[in-house]
Amino acid sequence: MTSNPTKKKNKKSFNIDAPLHVSGKTQYLDDMPELAGTLFAKACYAKVAHGYIKDIDTTAALALPGVVKIISHFDIPGENEIGGIIQDEPLLAEVEVHFIGMPILIVLAKDEITAHKAVDLIQVDIQEKEIITDPIVAFEKNELLSQPLHFQSGNTADAFEKCKYVYEGKAESGGQEHVYLEPQGAYAIPNGDGSLKIYSSTQGPTAVQRTVAKVLGVSMNQVEVDVNRIGGGFGGKEDQASAWASIVAVGSYLTKKPVKYILERGEDLQMTGKRHPYKNTYKIGLDAEYKIQAFEADFYQNGGAATDLSPAVLQRTLFHATNSYFVPNVNTHAYSCRTNLPPNTAFRGFGGPQGMFVMETAIHHAARALGVSPTVIQEKNLLFEGAEFCYGQIAKECEAQNTWKEAARKYDLARMQKEVDDYNLKNSYSKKGLAIMPICFGISFTNTQMNNARALVHVYQDGSVGISTGAVEMGQGVSSKMIQVAALCFGIDTEQVKLETTNTTRVANTSPTAASATADLNGKALQDACDQIQKRFYELARQTWSLSEDAAIQLTQNSIVAGDNKMSWNEIVSLAFQKRINLSAKGHYSTPIIHFDTKTSKGHPFAYHVYGTAITTCTVDCIRGNYEFDAVKIVHDFGSSMNRAVDLGQIEGGLAQGIGWMTMEELIYNEKGQLKSGNLANYKIPDIYSVPKEVEIHYLDTKGADLAILKSKAVGEPPLMYGIGAYFSIFNAILAFNPKAKLPYEAPMTVEKVLMGLYQ
Repeated sequence: MTSNPTKKKNKKSFNIDAPLHVSGKTQYLDDMPELAGTLFAKACYAKVAHGYIKDIDTTAALALPGVVKIISHFDIPGENEIGGIIQDEPLLAEVEVHFIGMPILIVLAKDEITAHKAVDLIQVDIQEKEIITDPIVAFEKNELLSQPLHFQSGNTADAFEKCKYVYEGKAESGGQEHVYLEPQGAYAIPNGDGSLKIYSSTQGPTAVQRTVAKVLGVSMNQVEVDVNRIGGGFGGKEDQASAWASIVAVGSYLTKKPVKYILERGEDLQMTGKRHPYKNTYKIGLDAEYKIQAFEADFYQNGGAATDLSPAVLQRTLFHATNSYFVPNVNTHAYSCRTNLPPNTAFRGFGGPQGMFVMETAIHHAARALGVSPTVIQEKNLLFEGAEFCYGQIAKECEAQNTWKEAARKYDLARMQKEVDDYNLKNSYSKKGLAIMPICFGISFTNTQMNNARALVHVYQDGSVGISTGAVEMGQGVSSKMIQVAALCFGIDTEQVKLETTNTTRVANTSPTAASATADLNGKALQDACDQIQKRFYELARQTWSLSEDAAIQLTQNSIVAGDNKMSWNEIVSLAFQKRINLSAKGHYSTPIIHFDTKTSKGHPFAYHVYGTAITTCTVDCIRGNYEFDAVKIVHDFGSSMNRAVDLGQIEGGLAQGIGWMTMEELIYNEKGQLKSGNLANYKIPDIYSVPKEVEIHYLDTKGADLAILKSKAVGEPPLMYGIGAYFSIFNAILAFNPKAKLPYEAPMTVEKVLMGLYQ
């Protein structure tokens, strides 16, 4: 995969973690030295998706040398509950099991091999109950995890009456495994005073702290959570990391010994939740000019056996149900359905991709029926400045049309389409497809209260700086951006700034590293802390140089400067220390403007939106069903990017992950709730051979958003949605071979589905 940024490289582009990754020196949780006496935990989990626990026999396991303790729900000192939004998820099963992989017992042993052997010796007798794996079946049985959601604007019933063209259909998108580099895990170490320190591979240190405290029956100040970095998260460690931290915490609390648990890859795949699969229906109405006048959709989310974050994911689906288009009349309903699968959870995009896919399907359906290119309908309906979203927010600094026009101009869309058409005329058993995917993605936690952050800054006597924030580095480059913020505020080199681990004692009550909001929230809090210290330096300079209150003072190039007056950074720091001036500060930031009324489903839930347009071309082998992606050409709204190296990597990674979700990553559960794609031999993720041959990324020239850190827009989640274009490019290639193909709108578009579609 090659990338060709079309603007000059930002001089400040750097990635503090890159040398560690490349040299193999990066340290994750399992690289930590283990303390003497550390015990190793292992979960004995349900092998049946739904049933009563009739009997448990641990006799043979307890007799195994090296087994120290086996813990059941009876041993939990506090609450046997780890649910975040709704309290419906026990840490350890009590009377029933609700999915294959649900923990029943915890084995503590002196080594991992012994723990593994002990689990195999435990006998659990479960009387099977009815198993539900399909969200539609769950809906029909009224098995819902939360209250249904409903977004409405205008009057769709009246609008459909006036539409010249109306089309209805179904769309289905599958789940997706996170496949983070580092599996779930935690390491708990008891302190002499009865408190615990937990090293956790988590995106949400405070969520872990809160959950562990509840499970142990102690106050949160008795639990310290520390995160150095994690090897990938993608949402899978936002809430679900709390279970594994709670398991080691209970073990450590009861034995007064350090306890560690790092899941094996197979365990992780079997026991943890994925991206939510959805089944959906839609209805779209257009006028004679192909303007979309009305859109309705029902979304049936497969939430799994417990609520986890499903209601929040479902809400974001509705926020993004119209994608990058203006639709005056919208009526959408969404249902989170309880099934006997592991509780599904956050995944990059957090429900937004599932919503966008349905709208793109409806447009594609309408275009096929009308005999026009989907691009005709897409372009005619793009959002514009001042347009109102179905949830009441007004589009400001809207770049939907600009990214589309720039992509069409820069990449010569007409020429690209002609090349595809010419190729298809000349080749009978090999066809090309082209699709355009515009995106509009809102940035903020949609739970308003979560949009806040804090940061702690120390300037040391020698001029070095230490910073702590609530941001968790998981490969997305947020550490680099935090260092940049501090260096810029103080006018010093990035080498002078050290980023501390993310720690609930230094920075409390953090929101998880999620929602693409982490750099904005923590960066703004960090700015606040740095500004407090900066103002103290400015006041000291005024006193030292006898300057007026309105004198211009600046920290720049390792110096403080006011006209002809100048001191080095180290000199002003030393002078401030001599004068007993506070060289530490705690910053706080909460996003202004945003609000949302869940009763009316109206408000201003997002700080800003990120826009972009991707043109994807592919080639399909019409004999074998194989396909390859020739190119993905993107115009993206970065705002004023503060670190192009990091942002470019996010675009490439997000695109590849989105393509994987839409094409090859097929999660398969059988009717008994057993995961059949439960290892990396039969669950395929994109590799070097399956990503596009060419990826070209153009930075749209914009001023950025004021609520983005340094006007540099969030870039974590939006690029994943470009992968939806891969699905429709393949679909269009199939239609070029067989215009009457009866291919259903079901993702992922695997090779098997392509082959079937070519000849249906």
